[in-house]
Amino acid sequence: MAVKNQNQLNGEIRDREVRVISPTGEMLGIMSSREALRLAEEEGLDLVKISPGAIPPVCKIMDYGKFKFEQAKKEKENRRNQKVVELKEVQLSMTIDVGDLNVKAKQATKFLEQGNKVKVTIRLRGRQMAHANLAKDVIMNFCEMLKEVSTIEKPLNVEGRNLILILGPIKK
Repeated sequence: MAVKNQNQLNGEIRDREVRVISPTGEMLGIMSSREALRLAEEEGLDLVKISPGAIPPVCKIMDYGKFKFEQAKKEKENRRNQKVVELKEVQLSMTIDVGDLNVKAKQATKFLEQGNKVKVTIRLRGRQMAHANLAKDVIMNFCEMLKEVSTIEKPLNVEGRNLILILGPIKK
């Protein structure tokens, strides 16, 4: 559907002169659009404007249905090969113990190895706001544990009661 909006074909081509390419890819030269359309109809194919910005516009004689099918196939293949990077979150607490920190680090490592980004957050509750520097130490210690598999993409910043840091996987 999107391909039809891009390309004019057959009677839609209103230009006086067009540069024509044969179905085999051979240059046929510059001719009137009527003459080019006549050539395309003789071969039972469509005249498709492939480069409207050129002077004169470039048209190719081709089977438009087959062309559309090939384009759709390429788009589908490109979408399949695309990797979507997700943002996974690991929540820590200021009073987290070493064993729990190791479990969270192992989980974050798994996310990073899958190619995802990891958002590390600590929510400060109540009187913990007075000791935000201890929470910063916990986050920096966590980053130190993950330094082989990650890089800091967005440095530590404080948003209200939350300390947030974003880690990205190391590019291979």
